[in-house]
Amino acid sequence: MEISKLQDAYRRHPLVRRLTQVLQRDAVRRICVSGLQGSAAPLLFSSLAARSPQLLGVPFLFVLSDEEEAAYFYQDLMQVLGDANVLFFPSGFKRAVKYGQRDAASMVLRTEVLSRVSGGGLPLFVVTSPQALAELVVDRNALQGQTLEVAVGQTLDVMEVQKTLLRLGFSRVDYVYEPGQFSLRGSLLDVYSYSSEYPFRIDFFGDEVDSIRTFDVQDQLSLKKMERVSIIPDSGSGEGATLQSFLSFLPADTLLITRDVAYVADCVRQIWTEGFSAQALVVEAAEKDAAQGAGAGSPVSDSKAEAPLVRERLLAEPDAFRRQLEQFRTIMLAASAPQSADVQLEAHTTAQPIFHKNFELLFQAFLDYQERDYDIYVLSDNPSQTDRLESIFHDRQLGIRFTPVDRTLHAGFVDDDLHLCCFTDHQIFDRFHRYTLRSDRTRNGRVALTLKELQQFQVGDYVVHIDHGVGRFGGLLRIPNGDTWQEVIKIIYKNDDVVFVSIHSLHKVSKYRGRDGEPPRVSALGTGAWERMKERTKAHIKDIARDLIKLYSRREHEKGFAYSPDGYMQHELEASFLYEDTPDQQKATQDVKADMERSQPMDRLVCGDVGFGKTEIAVRAAFKACADGKQVAVLVPTTILAYQHFRTFSSRLKELPVRVEYLSRARSAADTKAVLTDLKAGKVDILIGTHKLIGKSVHFRDLGLLIIDEEQKFGVSTKEKLRQMKTNVDTLTLTATPIPRTLQFSLMGARDLSVIQTAPPNRRPIQTQVCTFSTETIAEAIGFEMSRGGQVLFITPRISQLPDLEAMLHRCVPDARVAVGHGRMPSDALEKVMLDFANYDYDVLLSTTIVESGLDIPNANTIIINGAQCFGLSDLHQMRGRVGRSSRKAFCYLLAPPLGLLPTDARRRLQAIENFSALGSGIQIAMQDLDIRGAGNLLGAEQSGFIADLGYEAYQKILAQAVSEIKREELDEAPAQEQKRPTQVADGSLFVDECVLDSDLPMSFSETYVPTSAERMLLYRELDSLQSDREVEAFCQRMRDRFGPIPPEGEELIRVVALRRLGCYFGAERIVLKKGRMRLYFLNDADSPFFRSRAFDQIISFATTNVHRCRLQEVEGRRSLLVSDVTTVQQAVQILTQISQCS
Repeated sequence: MEISKLQDAYRRHPLVRRLTQVLQRDAVRRICVSGLQGSAAPLLFSSLAARSPQLLGVPFLFVLSDEEEAAYFYQDLMQVLGDANVLFFPSGFKRAVKYGQRDAASMVLRTEVLSRVSGGGLPLFVVTSPQALAELVVDRNALQGQTLEVAVGQTLDVMEVQKTLLRLGFSRVDYVYEPGQFSLRGSLLDVYSYSSEYPFRIDFFGDEVDSIRTFDVQDQLSLKKMERVSIIPDSGSGEGATLQSFLSFLPADTLLITRDVAYVADCVRQIWTEGFSAQALVVEAAEKDAAQGAGAGSPVSDSKAEAPLVRERLLAEPDAFRRQLEQFRTIMLAASAPQSADVQLEAHTTAQPIFHKNFELLFQAFLDYQERDYDIYVLSDNPSQTDRLESIFHDRQLGIRFTPVDRTLHAGFVDDDLHLCCFTDHQIFDRFHRYTLRSDRTRNGRVALTLKELQQFQVGDYVVHIDHGVGRFGGLLRIPNGDTWQEVIKIIYKNDDVVFVSIHSLHKVSKYRGRDGEPPRVSALGTGAWERMKERTKAHIKDIARDLIKLYSRREHEKGFAYSPDGYMQHELEASFLYEDTPDQQKATQDVKADMERSQPMDRLVCGDVGFGKTEIAVRAAFKACADGKQVAVLVPTTILAYQHFRTFSSRLKELPVRVEYLSRARSAADTKAVLTDLKAGKVDILIGTHKLIGKSVHFRDLGLLIIDEEQKFGVSTKEKLRQMKTNVDTLTLTATPIPRTLQFSLMGARDLSVIQTAPPNRRPIQTQVCTFSTETIAEAIGFEMSRGGQVLFITPRISQLPDLEAMLHRCVPDARVAVGHGRMPSDALEKVMLDFANYDYDVLLSTTIVESGLDIPNANTIIINGAQCFGLSDLHQMRGRVGRSSRKAFCYLLAPPLGLLPTDARRRLQAIENFSALGSGIQIAMQDLDIRGAGNLLGAEQSGFIADLGYEAYQKILAQAVSEIKREELDEAPAQEQKRPTQVADGSLFVDECVLDSDLPMSFSETYVPTSAERMLLYRELDSLQSDREVEAFCQRMRDRFGPIPPEGEELIRVVALRRLGCYFGAERIVLKKGRMRLYFLNDADSPFFRSRAFDQIISFATTNVHRCRLQEVEGRRSLLVSDVTTVQQAVQILTQISQCS
C-alpha cells in the first residue's frame, strides 16, 4: 500500500477536523495539541495541509528540539508529502556554533530555503532547530540584489557573466565540485549555486543560452534539463553582508509549530551567551595568517573572505529573538496541555510497543490489536523486510494479518481515535533508522575530488610500464612528429634514461602502488632484470593456482552432510539482525545455506571489510548446523578475537536453544575441563577458540561445521591440521581483507567465493569532525562518552607521545580510567590490556595504530585520532571503522593543525574523510593499499615481496596472464583424441593480445577542449581501456556532455579503439599510419594457425581484388599488408571493416 493512502485515512481524523476549524478563527493565536506520540505529528500535519487547501497559503515552520530530531521530522514529512515543498533549514556550522567551523553543504540548504521564501512560492514546509535559528541570515533585499537569474533563450555576454560571478565571490576552477565554484570551458559554463543541491551546466550558442542542465559532481554528467535557474552566492558569511534573524525573513502569517516556545528562546540565549570559543578564534587567526602568507593564486588565499567570528554580527540577540518568536501564530506539541493556550486539543495515541526482538511479545501484541478490531500497518522502505515478517507469521500459523506500506516513518504509534496501528519495521527488528539530507549529496563533491586525485598522475610519481619496469612520471608532453605534434608521456628510468610512451599505449602504464608506502627500486633499461622478475612471479603464481585447483577437484568427490531447509527459528534469527541486509550479504547468506543443504562438503570463503556483516553470516550458518543437531567449531587467531566472537554469538543466539562456549588462555583450567567434558557429551553446540580447538584434548561428539576467521594468520602446522579436518566437514572461512577483482577470478576455480562490498545501509554514520588539538575538546568528548557509559579509543601515531598524552588525560579527565597499549609491549601484556578494555575495566584506551587491525568493541563509540594529518585516507577509514558498531551514535575527532597550515594533499584527505562520514562502497576506490594487503595475505609473504617489486597493478596484469596461460596449458594437456579433431581458427584475436599503433596523424584532446593535463591523462587512460563500440559511444556521450562537441582530432583519437580491435582480429601486432599509407604487420610466427584462418583469407581476398592500392609483402619471414591512400583513422577503420565483411 502507498503511504498516501495512510494520509487519506488521517484526513478523516477527528483531530484534523477540529484543528482545521480552530485555524479558521483568526483570534486564536495559541493552540496546544497534546498526546501525539511517535511520528503521528508529521502524519497529522501533512493530512491537515491536504484537507484544508486554504492553509497552504501560509508557510509552516516546524521548530524541533535539536538538529537530529528536526532531521527525522523532515524525513517523515518528506516521505508523505514528497520533497518539492518540504525544506530543511540546518545550522550553518559543523558541530556546535561555538566552534566556528562553517559548513558549505549546510549553507546550500539554508540559501535554498531563503530563496524559496523570498520568491514567495507556496505551499512551503520548513523544518529547523533552535541552533539554526540562532544564526543570522542575509536580509531579503541584499539576497535579491545578489541573485543572478539565467533562462534558456536569454542573451548574455559570457565574459560579463564571469565578471559577475567573480564579484559575487565565486572562485574559478578547472572542474566544479563544491558550492561557490564555477568553470568555463569553451561554450560551457558550470556553476555551483548556493541555492541548489546540484550544480548547473549552462550551454551557450554565441551569446544565447542554448540549454541549462543540472549535473552530478561525482561523474560530472548531466541529470535534468532546466528552463530557468537562480545563481546565489554564499550570502550569509561575507564580510559586507547585511544580516537579520530568519524570523524577520518569514512572512508575518507563518504558522509556527514547536514543542515549547520558551525552550527555543532559551537555546538561542545559551548560544548567544557561549559565543565563539577561544579555540575557534585562535584557529580563525591561524587560517587568516596562512592565507596572507600563502600569496595570491594558492588554494588557501583564493578561498572567499568570510566574516570574522563576532557574536554580535553573526548571532541573534536573544531578547529581540524572543519578542519576534512570540508574534507568530503557534501550535504547541506538548506532552500535556500548558496553561497559556487559547485552545487545547488532545490526540489519543501511544508509542509503538518495544519488543526487543522477542517474537512472542510481537505475536501477542499483533493478536491483541487484531482482536480489538484495529487495522495494523507495517511501514518499511524495504519490501524484503515485510516479506520476512509475513513468512515468520505464516510459519507460526497464528492468523495474523497486516497491511505493508511502501514508505517508513521514524517512530511507530497506535492511534485509538482511528483504531489503527502504524508499526515500523526498524523498531520491530530493533534496528537503527537513519535519515538522509540533501546536503549529503553536496558533500560528495569533495570526496569525488579526493578520490579522483588519488588516481591522477603527478610529476615525480612512481609509475610502472609493463614492458620497461618502474620509473618516475615526467609529465604529459607534446613532441614533434613529422609535420604535426603528438602528445606522449615521459617516464624517467635509472641513469636518467627516458622513454616516451604514446597516448595509444597508456594501458601499459600504471601508477606504482607498493606496500607501506616505501619507494620502489627504479628499473634500469636494457638489463633484462625486469623481464626475469616478471617470469619468476608468473611461475610462482602458477604453482599456487595449480595446488588450489587440485585441492578443489579432490573435494568434489567427497561426501558430506546435507542440512535440512530453514525453519521458522532460522527466519526469526535472520529477521532480528540489527542492520538491514545488503544485496551482497543476502546473496552470501543464501549461497552458504545452499552449500550446506548439498551433500558435498562446503568450502566457502566470505570476504568483506570491517563491519560489513561477515560475522552475521557465520552466526546464521552456525545456527543452521545446530538446528540439525550438529556441533560447530569457530577458530580464531587471537584470544581477544575469541572473546569478542563469544560475546557476539552469545548475544545473537541468547533467545534460542543453543549453548555457546569459548576456549582460550584467559579461561581457568577448571572451566576449560568442564567445557571439554560437555563438548564430548554433546552439551556444547558452538565452541569458539584459538588453535587450542584442534589440539588432541578437544573431542567433538558430532562436528558438522568449521568456521575459520582470518585463516592466513595461522601457522603452517595449524593449516595442515585444518586441511585434514576439512575433508568431509563443511568449512566457512571469513576474511576482513578485501580481495582484488582479478584475484577473485583466479581463485574462483579453487573455492567458492562470496564478496561483500557494501556496508549495511542503516549503519549509523560516524559523526566525523576535524579540529585542532585542544584539551577542552578532548575533555568534552571523553566526558560525554563516559556520561552515557561508553568507552573511548585515543590513537596517536608515535609511541614517544604516549606518556605525555596519558598525563594530559589524567589531568583533564581525572575520573577516567586510562589504559595504554602499543606494538612494542610484550604480546601477553598487550593482550591483557586489550581484554581488560573489552571487559570495561578502562574508559579510555590510549594506543598507537594497533587498534586498526584487531579488536571490535561495541561499547567504544568515540575515537580521537591525534596527528590525523600524518595518516593516509585508508588508515583513517579503517581506524574510524572501529567505532559505530552498535546502535549508538558514534563520534570521530581528527586532531590536526589548522587546515590552512597543512599541505594541500593532507588538507584534502582530512576534508574528504570528514565529509564521507557514512561507510559506503564509494570510499573503496581509495582503498588500493587494502587490496595490496589482501593479495599479499592470501598468496603468502613471497607474493607480497613481488607486489613490492612490481607494483600492484603490474602484479595484477601478470596474475591475469598466468591464469590464462594455465587454462591454455590445460587445453594442451587434453586427451589425444580430443586434439585430433580439426580446429578452425576464425581470427587473430586468440594470438594477438594487443595491437600497437604508430602514426603521424594529429590525434589528441586539445588544451582548449580539456584544460588540465591531469584530466587529459585520466581521459586518455580511460579511452585506452575501452573494448566495445557500446563503451566507446558512452565515452563520447560523456565527453560531449562535459566538454561540448568533440573536435576532429579528438574524434580521430576515439576511432583508434575500433582500429586496434580490428587490428587484433586480423592478427596485426602493429599498425603504422604514416605519409598517407597504412601498413599492418602480422604475427611474427609464420607457422601460426592464424595464417589458415578465415580472417587471413579475407585479407588475401581484399588484396587480390584491390591490387591498385594493396600490396602483401614478406620480409625475413614477417608478413605485412600495405594499403595506400589512407589519410585518416576513419578511413583506416572503414577499410578494415570492409575487409572483415568479405565473404
